[in-house]
This record gives sequence, C-alpha cells and structure tokens, in this order.
Amino acid sequence: MSDASLSIGPRRFLRTLLIGVAVTVALILAVGAAQGRGPAAVLAGFLHLKGHLHAPDLGPLAAASVQIKVHVAAVSTALAIGIVLMLGLKGTTVHRTLGWIWVVAMATAAISSLFIHRANAGSFSFLHLFAGWTLIALPMGVFAARKHNVRLHGRTMTGLFVGGLLIAGAFAFMPGRLMWQVVFG
Repeated sequence: MSDASLSIGPRRFLRTLLIGVAVTVALILAVGAAQGRGPAAVLAGFLHLKGHLHAPDLGPLAAASVQIKVHVAAVSTALAIGIVLMLGLKGTTVHRTLGWIWVVAMATAAISSLFIHRANAGSFSFLHLFAGWTLIALPMGVFAARKHNVRLHGRTMTGLFVGGLLIAGAFAFMPGRLMWQVVFG
C-alpha cells in the first residue's frame, strides 16, 4: 500500500473531530470549575444564544492588535488547509505542498499567540501551553515525514490539528473572549 493511498476518510475524520469536541467540553467545564462556576453556570452562558445568532461582527477583530489579526489569519488558514489534508490523499505533491503551508501557518499561529496576553491580565495563560507544544511537535512531525515514518507523522499532525486548532481554538469562543464577541456578539 503506497503512502498516496492512505487517507483517514470521513469516518475517521468525524471520530477525530468528536474526540476533539469531547476533550474541549471537558476542558471548558474544568476552566469553569477553576473560576468557581459549576457546569450549570457554564452551560447557561452558552444557552442564552438560542435565537440570537447573527452574522459575525468583524468590528472587534478590526480593532484588535496586529498580533491578534496575524494569529486569527494563521489559525484560519491552518484550519482550512488542515481539513483538506485530513480528508485528502496522503503522500501526493498536493499533500506535501499544502502540508508545508500548514506547518508555516501553525508555526505562525503558535508564535503570534506568545504575544497575546489578553486572557490573563498581561501574562501567559494555560493556552500558551498549546503554543509551546505546537512549536515542539511541528518539527517532530516534519522529521517523521522526511524519514518516511508515516504512522508517527500522521499521529503527530493529527494531534496538532485536534489539540492546537480544535481544542485551543474552542477556548477563543468562550464567553467574553474576542471571537465570542465577533461570532455571538
């Protein structure tokens, strides 16, 4: 079986996505508990949205710092390309080209996040751990691909997609955060 025939397919992609959602929900509840809010209070913050969805308000994003704009652009690029890479054929020239763009976008997102300190009053927050891990794991995933270790490469990059994009990204949509204001206003 060649590398080009390996694709995780829609079923495995959905399973990976569901795992990411489950871990994200658990982490959101843990953060709520650390802030002294029980699961009901955290859920209530999301339930008030019913019937209030609207088009995104890009005003808060336009008024944000350059670091945040670069971060959002890099994350958006990495998310879009990551979905294509997860669902597409592996080992092709398109996969390798998009993979390098994805690596640059992920590195840009991780580095730019190190300059964003809004969530924790001017200092690092637990979300910066995702950036640190991304900066360590990205070269590991690239090295695995260069050495034709397809299994390690796939696991590393899938872990970065779920942890670095889905889980960490979900925290950007917590009530009171910038992306919450943009999307749910």
